[in-house]
Amino acid sequence: MSVNTFGRALRFTTWGESHGPALGAVVDGCPPGLAISEDAIQPFLDARRPGQSRFTTQRQEPDKVRILSGTFEGRTTGTPISLMIENVDQRSKDYSEVAQAYRPGHADYAYDAKYGLRDYRGGGRSSARETAARVAAGAVARLILPEVTITAYVSEIGGDAIDRDGFDATEIARNPFFCPDSWAAKRWEGKVDEARKAGSSLGAVVECVADGVPAGWGAPLYGKLDADLAAAMMSINAVKGVEIGDGFGAARLTGEQNADRMRPGADGKPVFLDNHAGGIAGGISTGQPVMVRVAFKPTSSILTPVETITRNGEASEIATKGRHDPCVGIRGVPVVVAMMALVLADHKLLHRAQCG
Repeated sequence: MSVNTFGRALRFTTWGESHGPALGAVVDGCPPGLAISEDAIQPFLDARRPGQSRFTTQRQEPDKVRILSGTFEGRTTGTPISLMIENVDQRSKDYSEVAQAYRPGHADYAYDAKYGLRDYRGGGRSSARETAARVAAGAVARLILPEVTITAYVSEIGGDAIDRDGFDATEIARNPFFCPDSWAAKRWEGKVDEARKAGSSLGAVVECVADGVPAGWGAPLYGKLDADLAAAMMSINAVKGVEIGDGFGAARLTGEQNADRMRPGADGKPVFLDNHAGGIAGGISTGQPVMVRVAFKPTSSILTPVETITRNGEASEIATKGRHDPCVGIRGVPVVVAMMALVLADHKLLHRAQCG
């Protein structure tokens, strides 16, 4: 059984490999009548596109999306929407050594153990190149969420975090790190440059906030909104940790400190004084901002030689040639946004189906 589909009411399936002719997504369950175009999807792909600064991989991919089905006269028809992105700048020869030995930290060995063969060119399906398809699908999901604003940013690179007191949302689009703190962005230039020149890599933390999510999305127990968000974020390449709201920090609080206090609002709805729960209680949205924090590990493909074994089980060392992100979390920001949109759109449609 191969699991390449995510979602229930709104489902998307990604297809393709890093060094194949193309990759893409099929989005099924999108309501009809929504205005859609390739030009509307393209800005989201442009935000993730490689080669835009020295702090990301220099692979030059235009990432131009084509809509192959599911639309008519600029609107969705309610049928599956097929999206395709061509690969135009593969260098498979860079992976000749990877064909013989496993990259520690990458999925090379695990894929071999499961399938008995693997596409070593860039990692095949385990490559972060697959996330371009998710971003395209996420752009479709955003059509279903006009009431929701999603903002994501990098809050930490290589253990160096932003200053919360210096948070400026307008800075996110002004630097190559999607960073809301201009001073942190300046420091990160040096850190990422140093790692890149040393043939190494750095990890990062991405935070994502969805404003405008009404109370009531999600379901108890096995359909929890936060459980689906956690699964969605953990499915992103290189992600090793997810926190909702205070996350692990909540374990260090007392009950009264962790309580999201409420006062009466003018419209009869509560006014929350805190948001430790990240906008979700009992698996259901509360009307507060939905907050997720995602930890990206350092890129596994590095030039620094590391100990490994060959496919024949012999001791070896490997240094991965080619073009790779010195910090994969930077380009992870648009991917996190896409997965947030896909999960929220799915739960909006599920809520509408059950509760009208």
